[in-house]
Amino acid sequence: MTKLDNQVIWLTGASSGIGESLAYELAKYPVKLILSARREAELQRVKDACSTSAGAEIAILTLDLAAADTLEQACEDAAEIFGRVDVLINNGGISQRDMIVNTDMEVSRRLMEVNYFGSVALSKYLLPAMAERKSGHHVIITSAVGIITTPKRSAYAASKHALHGFYDTLRAEHHDDNIKVTIVCPGYVHTNISYNALMGDGTKQNKLDNAQATGLSPEYTARKIVRSIVRDKQEVYIGGFKEVFGIYLKRFFPYLFSIAVRKMSVT
Repeated sequence: MTKLDNQVIWLTGASSGIGESLAYELAKYPVKLILSARREAELQRVKDACSTSAGAEIAILTLDLAAADTLEQACEDAAEIFGRVDVLINNGGISQRDMIVNTDMEVSRRLMEVNYFGSVALSKYLLPAMAERKSGHHVIITSAVGIITTPKRSAYAASKHALHGFYDTLRAEHHDDNIKVTIVCPGYVHTNISYNALMGDGTKQNKLDNAQATGLSPEYTARKIVRSIVRDKQEVYIGGFKEVFGIYLKRFFPYLFSIAVRKMSVT
């Protein structure tokens, strides 16, 4: 028996990438799992591919993190499916690949709306019920770029940095309510995130970054994330040597990191 047994888990960004692999990994446990993303057909595909031999029950709830006026109702709908939400895994998001000078403000606002405000809204709307039950767990998939920064990621890095500030505060404020917070910082993972990353004019990059191509598998990343949830980890770094070393270099030798980051190949 693990901490996840019989828990109601709501996973956003479940239709592809790390989210899809998380769905498969979580379905190995006797959980009640809600899968959310914008594309219902893709959610159904993921649901059908999940193994439920451990007794997992799986439901689908379409969700657009950019549609701010729908998120409170989405939280009510999620809570009604299985009676509550015990664990929220905020995984949905989009990335960016362009210089600051070339990036329209509307693109920067969209990054913040989806990555920051969308995730924060779900947590805020679910928080009162969790506090009343004295139980809950918020898991936020940020990025190594939530701690370090690289060129061509200005709005993306800003949105991920902001998530750290919000969820560190949530953890402190609701410690006495037995509400846990796990901040997950993946490095390069071999997914389609770079294909869908926004250029400065809002169009998609539509190519696989070299660093992404040689990154960790989403399956490995998902296993590490689930293990971190089970162990109530507060913050975890999942990446190759370069990303994890960069986090510690930034922490202890920020000037050296600022020199190194200028030479990074980031696309």
